[in-house]
Amino acid sequence: MKKKWCVLAMISMLFLAALPVHAAENKDRKWQDETVYFLMVDRFNDGDTKNDYDVNLKDPLAYHGGDFQGIIDKLDYLKGMGFTAIWLTPIFDNENPGYHGYWIKDFYKPDEHFGTMQTFQRLVKEAHKRGIKVILDFVANHVGPNNPWVNDPTKKNWFHEKKPVMNWNDQKDLENGWIYDLPDLAQENPEVKKYLIDAAKWWIKKTDIDGYRLDTVRHVPMSFWKDFSREVKKVKKNFYLLGEVASNDPKYIANYAQTGIDGFVDYPLNSDLRTAFAKPDETLSWLFNDWERNKKLYKKPYLNGNFLDNHDTPRFTSDIVRNKQFPGSRWEMALTYLYTGPGIPIVYYGSEIALNGGNDPDNRRQMNFRADTDLIDYITKLGELRNQLPSLRRGTMEKLFEENGMTVFKRKYKNETTVIAINNTSKSQTVTLTGKQLEDGKELRGLLGGDTVKSKGSKYTIILDRDKAEIYVLANKTGFNLPLILSVASVYVAFAVFIFLLFKKRRQRKSS
Repeated sequence: MKKKWCVLAMISMLFLAALPVHAAENKDRKWQDETVYFLMVDRFNDGDTKNDYDVNLKDPLAYHGGDFQGIIDKLDYLKGMGFTAIWLTPIFDNENPGYHGYWIKDFYKPDEHFGTMQTFQRLVKEAHKRGIKVILDFVANHVGPNNPWVNDPTKKNWFHEKKPVMNWNDQKDLENGWIYDLPDLAQENPEVKKYLIDAAKWWIKKTDIDGYRLDTVRHVPMSFWKDFSREVKKVKKNFYLLGEVASNDPKYIANYAQTGIDGFVDYPLNSDLRTAFAKPDETLSWLFNDWERNKKLYKKPYLNGNFLDNHDTPRFTSDIVRNKQFPGSRWEMALTYLYTGPGIPIVYYGSEIALNGGNDPDNRRQMNFRADTDLIDYITKLGELRNQLPSLRRGTMEKLFEENGMTVFKRKYKNETTVIAINNTSKSQTVTLTGKQLEDGKELRGLLGGDTVKSKGSKYTIILDRDKAEIYVLANKTGFNLPLILSVASVYVAFAVFIFLLFKKRRQRKSS
């Protein structure tokens, strides 16, 4: 498998070398250019056993030892797959056993289970050296169940009255009720607002992080988020705010864009993605409808985060297994769309090995770095192409064909056109595109499987096996491409010379 991807990578590089280079896009990266790896700190990698307090790998609700050093140790692993940003679950000091980070005790300290402030600062620096941005999860809605503030008489008015959310369709109830029995902060209190905003600004100044993922946005008043967004963006240029509005109502989510939050994890799209790719022969038309809707609802739809699963949902692999499908091919189809559709791809840790899991905490299993690498190789290739082709990150999107899971769509940016074909069906498929859909007289160069489709009579005929996808670039016909042939030949000649010299050197050693 690795040899196959090495050969394809070589061919892809040679193909891409003949295409226009968008140097400006590589230098002036925008958030829509990023590919995000989302990890739960405690469950990712244990790099420092000295902070393994209260660790019990057999208990899914206990600490498992993951820490800042463990992330540092795996930055090259993440960069190798093409990720350009990492999003971490909350790292602030938590009540035990808050392995997940959402039971905050002190907003100004890192959790002792994860490491020191110095280690986290080094993590950010090491990530930046590799061109990887760092996003922290920030919780402004609540604190841990036994936070000292709750029994502090001077902070009595820091919290709303203790009562659960009774009506989930009532905005006032959503903002004032206690969710999961967690003390609900009163952000309308100027002291509370100042504390939270000051803490958020402090972490940016102290550690040079690049963004916040904002937890439970709809449970906090919009007025707070407006002030929060304005203030934190004063600290660092291009600081990114990704909001979590857990709703399947796209209009409701988009309403929060007026607060200054840049993008939102797209829950409505997530629902359609999981339905479309959990088994074959499901229509993908909803995905295009979602994009057309987002263009109308959001001023910056490219800044939304697209995801298949996260720490609050069952693993996508569990959907696949329930449908008695092979996880590898299902994940490949889904990830191809995730990486080539408009928006920022967010990949939950363990997806690269098709990690399984049901509801919380089963969806937060320990990461396994000794798993099969086939899917890792596929993600690596997708990441490489997304980083190389601006049209996959910034381009317009046009559906060219869709029928029962076989889909072809086009992304176009400046003079670059990519065509993505996904055969999410149980049979091989043939699709013919006309000159009205693609410029005539050119060819489609496949960068995943190496297929080339030349135009014939103003038509392009794409043939794709079941459970396969291809990413094409539209380019001039190669014909008898002498430079390409010479380039490929030079690689083999160089390798042959290397083997010859190595053999000659060994013979000289033996003779001496």
